[in-house]
Amino acid sequence: MKNKILFIIVLVFGFGTYAQKNIYEADTFDELSKDHKVLAILPFLTRLDLKDDMTKEELRALEKKEGVAVQNALETYFSKRKKKKKFSVEFQNTKNTNAILAQNQITYENIDIYTTKQLSEILEVDGIVSGNLDLNVLLSKGVPTEFSIIDYFLGEANYGRIGIKISDGDTGKLLWKYEKEINKKSGRNTDDLIDRMMRMATRKFPYDREKRRERKKQKN
Repeated sequence: MKNKILFIIVLVFGFGTYAQKNIYEADTFDELSKDHKVLAILPFLTRLDLKDDMTKEELRALEKKEGVAVQNALETYFSKRKKKKKFSVEFQNTKNTNAILAQNQITYENIDIYTTKQLSEILEVDGIVSGNLDLNVLLSKGVPTEFSIIDYFLGEANYGRIGIKISDGDTGKLLWKYEKEINKKSGRNTDDLIDRMMRMATRKFPYDREKRRERKKQKN
């Protein structure tokens, strides 16, 4: 009986882990990215669904804060990996990215009306890293990581969903996308979340040098 219960629990969590990860890579990635040298990371567009009472202005300010936190967390992750020469591209300093956007009157509130091609030209980069974040907690402040099976069935283990995508600057086409549910097992804060989820996708990250070498071998 105990073995059956254990099997069911493993099956549930195994299926949950599988369902929570979704990585897409365009068939044309190699062709469109062959000349890529620098990518820009944008603040993530965030939608918060909080129980707290607050004004629209306060909510927008918090959404911007969460979106910028993901932008910074990705830069931190990429910087660490870049020092180990893991990537074939550079990433524009996010302070420079945000400064250039501000100089062109592009704000967090209106950035979504610009196309990938327009943003790439303005930032003078080869591609754009962007994404969406749906949360029912303030992840940047930290969240509880203690997990119980009761939380799972009550739905209290889920905090939202994140989607990271990379688009080609010249064509605006989607090259790579990674989506994942955010729960108590994802990480204790924004930096932890990004570090964990990107580590899980390391071998599938398209600019990873080892992955590119493997692809070349397969083609040859």
